Amino acid sequence: MARTLLCEIVTPERIVYTNEVEMVIAPTLDGEIGVLPLHAPLVTVLRAGELRVRYNDNKDVEWFAISGGYLQVHEDKVIVLADAAEHSSRVDVERARRAKEFAEQRMAEMKDKPLAEREGIDECEADLKWCEIQLQVAERRS
Repeated sequence: MARTLLCEIVTPERIVYTNEVEMVIAPTLDGEIGVLPLHAPLVTVLRAGELRVRYNDNKDVEWFAISGGYLQVHEDKVIVLADAAEHSSRVDVERARRAKEFAEQRMAEMKDKPLAEREGIDECEADLKWCEIQLQVAERRS
């Protein structure tokens, strides 16, 4: 059996995932990072995107949507502190589609306004990105 590390994905509301895995692939600001057992200690910022965990001799993969946060690596443990995270099987596709359409409408309305009146555009862009990531990750389960 391959060496493993404990992976925990945590949000402010709950523990999303805890399991022994063989590899964690996470989206950082500089690109994806792969973490294996005995990795050097590390703390890095995560961007919104897909996070994957591999186990069962790297044959099985689980996908998660994360909205950004931090990754902390120890010798035998990876902790993902995410603003929001969802397992691919738990994504409500219809709800995410509706939320994406709503965010797109809000963005279109804001872009028609003068710059001084575009309050909340950053939050709207983040909401839109989160919906897109959830839909992308949900496709992985089908």
